[in-house]
Amino acid sequence: MNSDNETLIRVEDLVMHFPIYRGVIRRQVGAVHAVDGISFDIKQGETLGLVGESGCGKSTTGRTILQLYKPTAGHVYFRDKDLVELKPEAMRMMRREMQMIFQDPYASLNPRMTLRDIVAQPLMAFDEVSGKDIDKRVGELLELVKLNPDFAGRYPHEFSGGQRQRIGVARALALNPSFIVCDEPISALDVSIQAQVVNLLEDLQKELNLTYLFIAHDLSMVRHISNRVAVMYLGVIVELSDRNELYKNPLHPYTKALLSAIPVPDPVYFETHRRTIMQGDVPSPVNPPSGCRFRTRCPIADDGCALQKPDFRQVKPGHYVACLKV
Repeated sequence: MNSDNETLIRVEDLVMHFPIYRGVIRRQVGAVHAVDGISFDIKQGETLGLVGESGCGKSTTGRTILQLYKPTAGHVYFRDKDLVELKPEAMRMMRREMQMIFQDPYASLNPRMTLRDIVAQPLMAFDEVSGKDIDKRVGELLELVKLNPDFAGRYPHEFSGGQRQRIGVARALALNPSFIVCDEPISALDVSIQAQVVNLLEDLQKELNLTYLFIAHDLSMVRHISNRVAVMYLGVIVELSDRNELYKNPLHPYTKALLSAIPVPDPVYFETHRRTIMQGDVPSPVNPPSGCRFRTRCPIADDGCALQKPDFRQVKPGHYVACLKV
């Protein structure tokens, strides 16, 4: 990936609120602010890592980009086409270009369908191939993800977690997409298998010129696979930068706290580096704090952080941060 590549995905002021209803007449009494006005872009052929604590809105961001959730506000552009404005049939056809690898390989595969039927389902939904050509294409996809085509007649329960995730990857590749949202694709796998799946994703990216939004908790794995990294907290992006710049020179207090929690197998390192311990719990997304979202747990926050919402601005070439103290 180089800086001259065209922008494939452009997200502008994306908002996704889930209404809360109560009472017999189902009156709305509030909303969960899952995603609250984020903007970023993803270039053709790159991997953008999206990291943050559980419940900060990472998975919702990925699903909203693919229009699995209809956004409350904002725009998502795919090659300059606004997905939010597309009619249902036009959006259905656009799904050839955009696919998703789900987090849980045990729950994302239909236990009553064979591997062949699971991988062939996208092909049949779009009438890509028919008859014996389906079996041929399924075999090609299984070989692409390093699975034996002879397994096509087996059911998901006959496979390990890593093999099931490879099936999910094969299904996502069936229609030759350009963009794939990887929603924590390794978090449910054994550590010994995680590297295999990540290496497979990297090989496929090089071979097929794929573009990834890679959502994860594992910061070391995100650094390995991503070109740029966005850090998310309570529905907003607080920092975005090139991976090496972000890990060597984090600017936002939340990013510093996350990076300090990465275990390093070096006792000398722990003697010379103090770990940043965040106080308190993540506030409720139903009623997020005023001003800076992170101020209730930030070690450098003052009264001004409660009054003014920090702008997401560029402080260095390609390095964006939302903090009043930077």
